[in-house]
Amino acid sequence: MGAKTEMISLTIDDRPVEMAEGATILEACGKLDIKIPTLCYHKALSSYGACRLCLVEIEENGRTSIRTSCNYPVSEGIKVRTDTERIIRNRKIMAELLLARCPDSKKIQSVAAALGVTGNRMDLKHEDCILCGLCVRMCRERMGKGVLGFSNRGSERIVSPAFNEQSEECQTCGACYYICPVEKGIKLDEISENKPKFISSDFDAGLVGRPAVYIPYAQAVPNYANIDPELCVHLTTGECQICTEFCEAEAIDFNQKEELVDLDVGSIIITTGADTFDPTGMHELGYGRYSNVLTSIQFERILAASGPFEGHLQRPSDGKVPVKIAWLQCVGSRTEDSSMPYCSSVCCMYAMKEAIIAKEHVPTVEPKIFFMDMRAHGKDFDKYYDQAKNTGVEFVRGRIGKIREIPDTGNLVLYYTSEKGEVKQEEFDLVVLSIGLTPRKNAGELSDRLGIRLNEFNFIEHIGNSPIETTKPGIFVCGPAVQPKDIPETVMQASAAVAGAAELLSDVRGTEITVKEYPAEKEVRGQRPRIGVFVCHCGTNIGSIVDVPSVVEYVKSLPDVVYAEENLFTCSQDTQEKMKEIIEEHKLNRVVVSSCSPSTHEPLFQETLRESALNPYLFDMANIRNQCSWVHRADHAKATDKAKILTRIAIGKARLLEPLHTIALDVTQKGLVVGGGLAGMVAALSIADQGFEVALIERDYRLGGNLNRLKRRPNGEKVIDCLEDYRQRIADNPKVRVFLDSEILAIDGYVGNYVTSIRNSKSENVDDYEHGVIVITTGAKETEPKEYLFEDDRVISQLDLEDVFEEDEKTLSKLKNVVMIQCVGSRDEEHPYCSRVCCTQAVKNSIRLKKLNPKMNVYVLYRDVRTYGFNEIYYQEARALGVTFIRYEEDAKPVVEYVDDEKKQISVSVMDIVLGGEVEIRPDRVILAPAMIPQDDASTISQMLKIPLNEDSFFMEAHVKLRPVDFSAEGIYLAGLAHSPKQMDETVSQAKAAAERACIIISSDEYVSVANIAEVDVDTCAACGMCVAACPYGAPGLVWLGGRQVCQINTALCKGCGSCGAVCPSGAMQQLGFKEIQTLEMVNQSLGLL
Repeated sequence: MGAKTEMISLTIDDRPVEMAEGATILEACGKLDIKIPTLCYHKALSSYGACRLCLVEIEENGRTSIRTSCNYPVSEGIKVRTDTERIIRNRKIMAELLLARCPDSKKIQSVAAALGVTGNRMDLKHEDCILCGLCVRMCRERMGKGVLGFSNRGSERIVSPAFNEQSEECQTCGACYYICPVEKGIKLDEISENKPKFISSDFDAGLVGRPAVYIPYAQAVPNYANIDPELCVHLTTGECQICTEFCEAEAIDFNQKEELVDLDVGSIIITTGADTFDPTGMHELGYGRYSNVLTSIQFERILAASGPFEGHLQRPSDGKVPVKIAWLQCVGSRTEDSSMPYCSSVCCMYAMKEAIIAKEHVPTVEPKIFFMDMRAHGKDFDKYYDQAKNTGVEFVRGRIGKIREIPDTGNLVLYYTSEKGEVKQEEFDLVVLSIGLTPRKNAGELSDRLGIRLNEFNFIEHIGNSPIETTKPGIFVCGPAVQPKDIPETVMQASAAVAGAAELLSDVRGTEITVKEYPAEKEVRGQRPRIGVFVCHCGTNIGSIVDVPSVVEYVKSLPDVVYAEENLFTCSQDTQEKMKEIIEEHKLNRVVVSSCSPSTHEPLFQETLRESALNPYLFDMANIRNQCSWVHRADHAKATDKAKILTRIAIGKARLLEPLHTIALDVTQKGLVVGGGLAGMVAALSIADQGFEVALIERDYRLGGNLNRLKRRPNGEKVIDCLEDYRQRIADNPKVRVFLDSEILAIDGYVGNYVTSIRNSKSENVDDYEHGVIVITTGAKETEPKEYLFEDDRVISQLDLEDVFEEDEKTLSKLKNVVMIQCVGSRDEEHPYCSRVCCTQAVKNSIRLKKLNPKMNVYVLYRDVRTYGFNEIYYQEARALGVTFIRYEEDAKPVVEYVDDEKKQISVSVMDIVLGGEVEIRPDRVILAPAMIPQDDASTISQMLKIPLNEDSFFMEAHVKLRPVDFSAEGIYLAGLAHSPKQMDETVSQAKAAAERACIIISSDEYVSVANIAEVDVDTCAACGMCVAACPYGAPGLVWLGGRQVCQINTALCKGCGSCGAVCPSGAMQQLGFKEIQTLEMVNQSLGLL
C-alpha cells in the first residue's frame, strides 16, 4: 500500500477546508467554490504567477502578507482572505495595468469589468501579449516542443521562437493559440512556416471547424465525446493529454484498443443510408471556389438554430443577410452521362422547404428555384408546391450553364438557358446547390462482407417484388441504402424490414427479452409537494433566446420548489441519470421540466420518474421552446418573462398532481385486413407469417385489386406472376382466412378487442370475427375522365392500354401516331394532388410501343415528368427511343377534338412552350392518365371506425413522418393506395410496415391503456349525451345505473383528449391529470394569483 497523503487544514474567508499536501491556495479556493480571477493559470500547466490577479491575503505566524494564490502552497493553520479592501484594490490596479497593455482583448475586458474596472487612467499601448507565459508552458510542458520562450528583459521582454525566426520544430498544433488570453496574441505564421490544418465539422457541413476532441453533434446518442486519432497530439506524438486533467469522470483512456465483438443473430437489417453528392468537381458551378456557393446541406445548417450561425440567415463570406437566393436543382442527379442518371427524389421538396423557411427567417428574401421538372410526387406535396408559390418563391425552368463571382461584392452571376432556349444571366447574393444522394462509399466493402449484391448504381440490390429483401436470405435493407427516398418512405420501409425479420424469427419471439423491472412506487399521498425543476437550454435552441439562469433563479423562489437547475440538454442520457440522483437526494415527489414539446419528450421523463420509484404522472412540462424561444426570437426579454410564467404554471399544476395508473386489458391475438388488393395481401401474409391468425376481407370476387388490370412493371416483369404468387401463398397459409364477395356491416370494440360483422353479398351469411387490430387497405381506383373525348373508343386510359397490349398487340403495332396526355383529373381544383404512378406508367407504355414499332410516333403531353428515383432511367430510355415529350401549362391544356363531322379523325392541339407555337397532332389513339381517387367506401369505413380522411378523401395518418402507417386511434393501421397513390414496391413496404405495427399489439397478451382518462361523477351526470357526440374515439356511452341513465367511459377507448370534459354542462366529466382544480390553478398562476 502507498503512503497515506497528509491533509492540511486551513481557513479561507473563515471557512475551513482540508487539502492534500502540495496543493495551492487557488486550488483550495476552487474546492470552496470561491472565484479567484486569473489570466496566467491553467489547471494542466505549472503555476507562474505572472498576471498577479489571483492575489490573496495570508495570515501566518502572526504576520500578514499578499501572495499569488496560484503558486503559494497550503500550510497548516494559515488564514486566507480573498476579498479584503487591500486585495480588491490591488487586483483592480493589476487589471487596469493589463487592460492598458491590451485594451482590445475581450477576455481582459471581461475580467476587468468583473472587478469593477471599466475605464483606464493610463496610456493605452495596444499590444498583443501580457507575458502570462501560458503559451511558453503549454508548448514546453504539454506539447514537448519548447518552441516558444521569453526573450529580452524589462520593457523589451517578448515571447518568441528561438532567434525570433520560424521554427522547424513547431507542429502547428495550435495549442499556444488556443490558450492565449489575448485574442490576437499568437501569430502562427511568425512561429512556423507550416500552415494549420482546418478540421472541418462534418455535422456543420464544413462551414466551421471542430477540435480534435469533439461531440459529433449536440444531441448525439450516446452524447459522448470522440477523440480524432489522426489529429490528437497525444495519439500522434505521445505528448499533451490535457483532456485527462479536465475530465472529472476520468473517462479518457488512451490505452483502449479496438475490440472485436461476436454477435449471434437470426437476421440483419441494413440501414446504412446514403451519402450526398460532392459538387467540388463541377467547376462551372464554382463550389469550393466561391464562398457564397453552398450545398443544400450547408444551407440547412445555416437555417438551423443549432447551426454555426445559430439560425441567423447570413452569407459565409461576409456575414451579410442575403436578399436574392438561387437554388439549382439536380446537382448530382439526372446526369446526362452514366455517373448518376437517377433522380434523388428528395431535392425538389427540400429546396421548397428551405426557400419557405428562408423567407420566414428574413421576409425580404427573394428565393428563386431553377429546375427541370418539379417532382412534388408525395402525399400533399403539390399543396406544399402551391404554398411555396403563394409565399413568394419563384420557380424558373432552366438549367445553369455556369456561375461567375463578382470579386468586389462576392455576388454571383448565373448564366442559364431558359425553357425557350434563351441564354440569360442574373445576379444573386447566394446560390444553393440542391445536391443528390449517392450510395455509401463503403457500400462495396459491406456487400463483400455480407455476401449481397449491389445494383448498377452501387445501391444495395433487392430481390423481385420485395423492396426490403437483399440477395441473401435473412438480410434485409431499408431506407436510402436501397434507393433515394424521403423521410416518410424511409420510416415505412424501416418498419417493413423489421416485419421481414420478425416473420423469419417468429418461432423464437420473446426468447431474448428481459422484462424491465422497476422499483416499488413510492406513496406520496398526504405528503407536502417537494418539486424539482429542470430548465433546459436545448443547446442554443432555447438558451440563445431565453435567459435560462434567470428562469432557474426565479423558480427557486416559488413555493414547494426544493431544487432547480439548468441543463444544456435535459433529455440527454447523462442528465437523466443525474435527475434520478437528484430525485433521491432531495426526496422529490414532483418533477417539472421546462424545455421543448411534451408530445415528443414527456414519455422519456416519465420513464425516468418510474425508474426513480415515482408515479410517472407526478410530472409536468412547460414548453419554453415552441412557445417562447421560437415565437419571441426577436425579443429575448419577453421570451424570458414568458418562460418564467409557463414554468410557474407547470409548478402550480404539479402541486396538485395525483398518482395515476394504467389499466391492462386482454388482447385477442388476431388481425383483420380490410381490402384484398396488393397491400391487403401483403399485410395479411406478413401478419400470418409472424404467427397470428388474420382475416382478409375483399368485396370483389377475387383478390388482387388494381393488380388485376396492371400487366407489366416498368422493368418488363409480368404483374400476373406476382399476383398469382401472392394468391397461392394466401391459399396455402392456414392462418389466413379469406372473405371474398364480402362487406363489413359493423365494427365494435376497441384496440385489442374488436368484433367485426362480415356479410357475404351472395349468400347473405354474416360472420362475427373477433380480432385485436385492423389494417385498412381499401385501395384506390382510376377515375373516369370527363374530357378529351373519352367517350370515343380510340381514347382510352393507360390501364386500358395495358389490356390492349395483352389482347391485341398486333393492332397496336400498326398505329402511326399515339398521343399520351398526363395529369387528366390530377393536379387540378377537384383533385389537387399528383397521382404519382402516371408518369412512370406512361414512360413504360411508350417504351413498349416504340419497341413494338420503332417507326411509330409517340407523343407524351405532360406538365412535369415525375419519374423519380430509378424510374428516371426509363424516362431517359424513352427519350433515346424517340418518344417526344411536350410540356403544357395548366391554363393551356391540350385540346382534343374531331376534325370532321363524321368524327373519323381526332386532332390534338397543344401549345409547345419550347417551339413557342401550337402543335397539332392527328393520332390513331389518345391515351389518358386519369387521376387515382379513393374507393367509394372510404367514407363509410371512416365513419365506422372514427378515423379521419384528408380533404382529398384519402385516409389521414397520425403523423406524416413519425407515424406514417398509424391512425391516431390505436390498433388501426393504414397501407397502400388508401393512404395515397404509390408504386407497387412502395405499397409492399407500407403494407409490411402496417402489419408490423399491428403485430406489436397482438404479440402481447395484454394492452395497457392510458392513465389520464376521463372520469364521470355519476351523481351529477345529467345523461345529456353531449360527451358522446363530442368524443372522437367513441369512449363515452350512456348506460342504465341504479334506475337512471348516466354516462360511462370505456377506459380502453379513452385517449385522454379532454373533448368530453370541455362540453359537459354539469361538470360531471373530469379529465384525470387535468381536473378542474388543476386547470383553475394553472389559470391563477398565469395571472400571477399565487
